[in-house]
Amino acid sequence: MVASQIHLVRHGEVHNPLRVLYGRLPGYRLSELGQKMAAAAADDLKNRGREVTRLVASPLQRAQESAAPFAERFRLPVETDERIIEPTNHFEGTVMRLALRNPGNWFALRNPRKPSWGEPYVSIVARMLDAVRDTWETTPSGDVVLVSHQLPIWMVHSALTGTPLPHDPRQRRCGLSSITTLEHRDGVFVEVGYSDPAGAIAADATDVGAV
Repeated sequence: MVASQIHLVRHGEVHNPLRVLYGRLPGYRLSELGQKMAAAAADDLKNRGREVTRLVASPLQRAQESAAPFAERFRLPVETDERIIEPTNHFEGTVMRLALRNPGNWFALRNPRKPSWGEPYVSIVARMLDAVRDTWETTPSGDVVLVSHQLPIWMVHSALTGTPLPHDPRQRRCGLSSITTLEHRDGVFVEVGYSDPAGAIAADATDVGAV
């Protein structure tokens, strides 16, 4: 037997008053609004009546904190998987609008198709799909929740739907605390659903942590 559905959950809003591109930097926790967003995502899945039997999160603090409401509602421990972490980024620790004014950073923008400023898109796809397949194969029954980050989740969406990996980050459909749901059908993973349970409270949220 294997898992029924894989739910890719993005973390909630991060406390980031300086609007820093935080990437993998430590110490970036959820804001109070972010905690409410994570709770909304957990409630959404609980209200579907899904039998969630496994919970896995990126090692970063914001993902671990976003996993906490799922752990409480489904009475599960939080496993940690490095494969679903935020990608590396040349601009980590900077305020993006200021960094782009510095000619010393322009070389990092030379190839947006790779992209040259961070982990290659193909690498993100490979590790994310490896984590998805591994958790699907090693979970005897029920659903799995993977708490990750915007770009990794969007790369899974793009790979499964045949969407080109290079893209405009502003066009990603992956809101804070959103849920992208996958199933395994006829030998391949397919995306079967997307929900934005925190959308109603996200109007004033800050979302500038990664590119």
